[in-house]
Order: sequence, then structure tokens, then C-alpha cells
Amino acid sequence: MQAYIVGADHLGHIPKLLALYGITIGEHITGRNPSHQRKPGCLKEMDIMILFTDFLGHNVMKNYRAAAVANRMHIVACRRSQTALQQSLQNCPAFSQMTLPAHA
Repeated sequence: MQAYIVGADHLGHIPKLLALYGITIGEHITGRNPSHQRKPGCLKEMDIMILFTDFLGHNVMKNYRAAAVANRMHIVACRRSQTALQQSLQNCPAFSQMTLPAHA
């Protein structure tokens, strides 16, 4: 499963957590560039969009959510922390039945 990640300059340990769910990062943009704020790049081949809300404005999130819905992608929106992302992924229908190791 490929993820399109929007927000955050650095991902830290997020890629390791995503790997536990079988997710690889197809593209990561920070959302700082004004051209990235208006229109998402190519979403083909992407299965899930992850929006880090503590780095994005409302209009940017609105544009990306609309693009994800149009491309029939799963959408996860959360703060940029492993705990917040893990909770959001567990609430996503695509991953709700997964159980991860206790140390994850």
C-alpha cells in the first residue's frame, strides 16, 4: 500500500510505524511550498493519504481531502506523532482489524 503524506518537514520514526501496517511512502510533501497548497500532485498508484494537521491550514486540508475522495483513497488526518498516527490508522477501515506487536 502506497501513502501520500502531506505535512511535516521530517518524518522521524513514522516510516517504521507505517511499515508495520504494510504501508510504504509513495510521496511526502511538506505543504510549505505555495504550489503544493493549492493542488495535490499525481495521486495515481496511491492508496492512502495521511495529513499531518499540525502543519496544514484548513484550505490546504480541504483541497487534499477532496482530491483523496475523488481518487477513492483512504484518508487519515492526525497530529505528527507516532501515537496519534497509530490511533488514526486503527480507526481507518482498511486497518481496523489489524493487531500490532505490543512494542509498536
